[in-house]
Amino acid sequence: MCLLFLGLALAVSYSAGDDQFVYSGFTGSNLTVDGAATVTPSGLLKLTNGTGLLKGHAFYPTPLRFYKSRNKKVKSFSVTFQRYGLAGQYLGLTNAANDGDPRNHLFAVELDTAFNVEFKDINDNHVGIDINSLRSIVSSLPYTFDFKNYQYVPVQLSLTSHEAMQVWVDYDGETNQIDVTIAPLGTAKPIKPLIATTYDLSTVLTETAYVGFSASTGTNSRTEHYVLGLSFGMGGPAPAIDLARLPKLPRVELKAQSKVLEIVLPIAITTFFLTMGATTFLLIQIFWRRRLQRTDLLEDWETEYGPHRFSYKNLFQATEGFKNKHLIGRGGFGQVYKGVLTTSKTEVAVKRVSHESRQGMREFIAEVVSIGRLRHRNIVQLLGYCRREGELMLVYEYMPNGSLDKYLYTSDGKPCVGWHERFQIIKGTASGLLYLHEYWEQVVIHRDIKASNVLLDRDMNGRLGDFGLARLYNHGTDPQTTRMAGTFGYIAPELARTGKASPLTDVFAFGILLLEIACGRRPIEGRAQDTPFMLVDWVTEHWRNGSLMEAVDRRLQSDYNVDEACVVLKLGLWCSHPLPNARPSMQQVMMYLEGQHPVPEFVQMDVACKAGLDTVMISQQSSIGTMSGLSGGR
Repeated sequence: MCLLFLGLALAVSYSAGDDQFVYSGFTGSNLTVDGAATVTPSGLLKLTNGTGLLKGHAFYPTPLRFYKSRNKKVKSFSVTFQRYGLAGQYLGLTNAANDGDPRNHLFAVELDTAFNVEFKDINDNHVGIDINSLRSIVSSLPYTFDFKNYQYVPVQLSLTSHEAMQVWVDYDGETNQIDVTIAPLGTAKPIKPLIATTYDLSTVLTETAYVGFSASTGTNSRTEHYVLGLSFGMGGPAPAIDLARLPKLPRVELKAQSKVLEIVLPIAITTFFLTMGATTFLLIQIFWRRRLQRTDLLEDWETEYGPHRFSYKNLFQATEGFKNKHLIGRGGFGQVYKGVLTTSKTEVAVKRVSHESRQGMREFIAEVVSIGRLRHRNIVQLLGYCRREGELMLVYEYMPNGSLDKYLYTSDGKPCVGWHERFQIIKGTASGLLYLHEYWEQVVIHRDIKASNVLLDRDMNGRLGDFGLARLYNHGTDPQTTRMAGTFGYIAPELARTGKASPLTDVFAFGILLLEIACGRRPIEGRAQDTPFMLVDWVTEHWRNGSLMEAVDRRLQSDYNVDEACVVLKLGLWCSHPLPNARPSMQQVMMYLEGQHPVPEFVQMDVACKAGLDTVMISQQSSIGTMSGLSGGR
């Protein structure tokens, strides 16, 4: 096994029978178990026994018929179970070869107690829904439900608290609604589910399927997982579990005190009480002073949107005190350091938002709110954040190949990035931007598309990052932002005039980025007192003169795909059209980049250029002194 998941999962896996069953304890049960799983004399279902690197499974012995015969739809079902556990590693469901394979026919609800970057975990204490893979399609922190106000409150339940919990899983076969609810044992079922999502399980499960549990251990020999009770109902609610009949929880045994401790402890206690009166006031003052320095308020936006919160101590250790040797970038909003988390040995990038910036907190919150819940292979993953007085920090997955601009504008004789890599970076960045505009639950306007904000992973895939200027709004509504922001050279003319950003202003900046990647030249070059070189003007002249391929970066030495380069240059001109309604959407851009349709000829482009490119240049030049939100190269 090479999984790095841990915790306990309710699993339905492919493999018919009673419509319901209930276990209030497992004494005398007929469960099918394997691996380390056993039923204890007291009636607990023990999935792991404390030995490292083992797994345990337990399934209801009869497969259940999940399909309605008339329409081949999975029927509604409801599951309730009580669990208790200590943290450990792996999950015992898939392996590196088949994780994500649709032939797994696997639906699972995971209670995960470790943070693993490779599985896109939100933190080390969360609940998730898995489909054929250990990468959850949706996950949430296990919050406490306030019955008085009918809402979840920012008090997290710990999945390793040594306290039993009850979990409810409900699926509606008509609406495909999946609800997952969790609460301490003995507490009523919360009115609202912790996780609510839709997924057609008819595309996942086979006609008959087994119901059961899976757990596994890592190198931690204290890993143990128990199930106290289980009930299942097909086509209706699961039968009630008799909580009074549930077996008692196992005791957490403490190590015996050493002889030295037995001798030293009474002496230490006596000494403490003798000196306590003289030092109490001083200790209280020091305690509260340090607490005020290190403690942050948990605000509403953090409860709703915030990903994993790191302690300042952990980030300080990861970067060796933010030493200059770990500095990998610097820009208008702060500095970025490479770090290695001491517990997981995960490489991260820590961005310290400049608190000298008037927009520091605004940009910080914008980035946490937006990127904190985004999940896409071409968007840099935000792993968490840290807040304390005077310190704002964001923690990302580390991009070992840095930013794209370093490869377009090389120094010291280093070779520039080749055309194949450039084209893959373009398609990846376009895919990420399409997700932001059309496929996430809200529309996200990035507002700062540029080469230095395109990061490259180990395989040179383009990842869109730096969401400090991002703005969100609901699909079908108009964006309300009117504060102009962006980077000189990438700003759409209508944005310079009105200050109102939209997906089409992102498309304009993406068009400039396309030209920049294909030509290997910056959007604007030259000193302020001179007439500046405008890349879009230069490429337009080549297009008008029929010499478009002469605009391709000469450093490629003709080692490029002519058809692809032509598509990129034409799309760059089209996306950076002076008139916003003449620009394509990112959906159209992706179709052209994938070769699904040829890029149309620009019949009206010449007229538009004469009327509009002067407007672009005037807007770009005049915006230097008027834009409070401008950012430089970062």
